[in-house]
Amino acid sequence: MHHGELATLLEAFFKKRLISQRRVSPHTIASYRDSFRLLLNFAQKRLKRAPSEMGMTDLNAPFLSDFLESLEKARSNQARTRNLRLTAIRSFLRFAALEAPEHSALIQRALAIPNKRCARPLVGFLTRPEIEALLDAVNRTTWIGRRDYALLLVAVQTGLRLSEITALRHQDVTLAAGAHVHCIGKGRKERGTPLTKAATKILAAWLTEQSGASDQFLFPSLSGGRLSADAFQDLVGKHVAKARLKCPSLARKRVTPHVLRHTAAMELMQAGVDRSMIALWLGHESIETTQIYLDANLTLKAEILAKVHSVDAKPTRFRPNDRLLSFLTAL
Repeated sequence: MHHGELATLLEAFFKKRLISQRRVSPHTIASYRDSFRLLLNFAQKRLKRAPSEMGMTDLNAPFLSDFLESLEKARSNQARTRNLRLTAIRSFLRFAALEAPEHSALIQRALAIPNKRCARPLVGFLTRPEIEALLDAVNRTTWIGRRDYALLLVAVQTGLRLSEITALRHQDVTLAAGAHVHCIGKGRKERGTPLTKAATKILAAWLTEQSGASDQFLFPSLSGGRLSADAFQDLVGKHVAKARLKCPSLARKRVTPHVLRHTAAMELMQAGVDRSMIALWLGHESIETTQIYLDANLTLKAEILAKVHSVDAKPTRFRPNDRLLSFLTAL
């Protein structure tokens, strides 16, 4: 074992692979960083050695399995969080296999550790009356109200992620023919998302009121900076609380910015848009991710069907003739 080998490879992984080559987002950097902090703290307690003195042989499959198990038992992490930590470790191991091929056999055994299956709950989304109630609840006589209204409308219509919509700037909006917003999503992939006539009209008025530089944030904070995730969540919660007074069904739902994204997807699904097109619209890397909306749509239809008064019909018993019975007996 080479002392300090792990530290050298891990530092190169973050600087060379993630930041320089792949140019991953700050969110991904933070997620991977937290995963390795947990892993190294676990290793330090288990191996009684400083992380800077560890080698690749310390990250063998049994050790990594124990670490993942500790996440569930000691930290009460769910399967989804466990799998997220494993994804970060796998990414590093693939990098290490290229940089330190002498450890290939050990790395291959570690990479074989499977994800843990987890139940996938049906997505939460708003119905059309709930969307209208939420938008109606916004007081548009104030600057903040007009900002929130435009923000909520664009979120529900485009399905942009929280990080994508708060990063939008004036220059990312096109209101001419083929109105759309341009964003850089997960994996730094660029995409354009069309705007409806209603959203285009609201954004045109909002941009006129802002009359700022092209690099100004589209939905700024009071200080003119980028709206934080907490601020976005707070404004959604504030308007939902008011909307519940006129739309009781909202009381049974926990509405977050991500629920607005799900709502956009469900609107497309119920309009008959193909699953592959919805995946492109939302910026999903895999079409399988979009399956959750199909499942939710089928569940919604089943609930509607259960409320429909069915025709009173009784099945009759099928009585096969002797020839059919003979045929079946002979099989």
